[in-house]
Amino acid sequence: MSMSKGSNTPVPAATLRVEVGWRSGPGVPDADASALLLVGGKVRSDTDFVFYNQPAHPSGAVRHEGKRTVGDRVTDTLLVDLTRVEPAIETVVLVASADGGTFGQVPGLYVEVRDAAQGTVAARFDSTGASVETAFVLGEFYRRQGAWKFRAVGQGYSSGLEGLATDFGITVDEPQHAPRSPAGPPQPPPPAGPPVPPPPLTTPPVTTPPPAAPAPAAPPVRLSKVTLTKAAPAVSLTKQGGTSGAMRVNLKWQTRKQFSGWGSKRGRAVAMHRDLDLDLCALYELSDGRKGVVQALGNAFGSLHRPPYIHLDGDDRTGAVAEGENLTINLDHTQDFRRILVFVTIYEGARSFADLHATVTLQPQHGAPVDFSLDECTVPSTVCALALITNTGSDLVVQREARYLVPERGVSPQRTIDRAYGWGMNWTPGRK
Repeated sequence: MSMSKGSNTPVPAATLRVEVGWRSGPGVPDADASALLLVGGKVRSDTDFVFYNQPAHPSGAVRHEGKRTVGDRVTDTLLVDLTRVEPAIETVVLVASADGGTFGQVPGLYVEVRDAAQGTVAARFDSTGASVETAFVLGEFYRRQGAWKFRAVGQGYSSGLEGLATDFGITVDEPQHAPRSPAGPPQPPPPAGPPVPPPPLTTPPVTTPPPAAPAPAAPPVRLSKVTLTKAAPAVSLTKQGGTSGAMRVNLKWQTRKQFSGWGSKRGRAVAMHRDLDLDLCALYELSDGRKGVVQALGNAFGSLHRPPYIHLDGDDRTGAVAEGENLTINLDHTQDFRRILVFVTIYEGARSFADLHATVTLQPQHGAPVDFSLDECTVPSTVCALALITNTGSDLVVQREARYLVPERGVSPQRTIDRAYGWGMNWTPGRK
């Protein structure tokens, strides 16, 4: 259902997939989808803001699922479960923000609402006429007489995501602070007067307990991020302040079925399918020369607090875009790393990465997140190098690889990536 600005329509009170899309091309800035859960037009706290740095609401009602690119079409998706929206929440606002430009440079901007189970389109609003706006409220879900409706809004902001979020009550972290004025010379203390005798005590003194310390304020929301591209493929974690604490590496991909062969059912030929199972892995080389691999194959899940200081959180065999595959790197041991190569292999369900739409995010505990998308795969590849993390001695650098490799006949994906990057390890067959 195509909608005009200001119009509204009922939507099913179920799980909805909200897709913000646009056309990419030379000079077109990136864009991001986000959502705000409001009471009286404001958030209750910063946790009511769901976006790329805070991808899930505590209630589970809204979740940011990430981007995918098909041809010249880019989409960023939110999953909204209206059955889990808390009763106090009156409105769920859907937002798009431009990264590195204005929406006047973004063609074909739209928001589309689909029933996640049925795949049917419940509402669509195409936003036109943008110029200097850097953020848009595209639409909103709101309650009306016990049911949910969607309204096409199309309200633009020239102050970006930061200005929009602040208007809705979000506390945004300032990326830089003005330097303090230099302090003047210390002033001498005032001259002491004659001592004052204490008053006579007629009753025992009353001891008043000190007031309870206020609860620490929640840290402000950080909107900064780094997106790696072919033109700008590397970033310094040192300059970003991200060389301590835990860094989470996440791979998300589109959940889909893969054709795997033909079978028969009551005399008829039918297509058989199975789930795509990807494995996130990491080759590592430590500063003392030790080398190894962290992967689900052979249960080599690693360790976070002893060498190799890399841990694979688990093996996601569902391909669920909400969770994906995750590994964690302990950056408190940066001095112990020489290099880490994060890569992904196809364990089962497909013969190549063709038509795979995947996003990689590196989220340091301190510093801005780093993300990038994989390019379209046009070769029969079963292994892809994602990111190379290198300790140069004075810097910790993340390099976007996004490199599809084609194993030779009889050569494993692991051995193939070892040869491509000169790791020099001995490999034996393994299972999981």
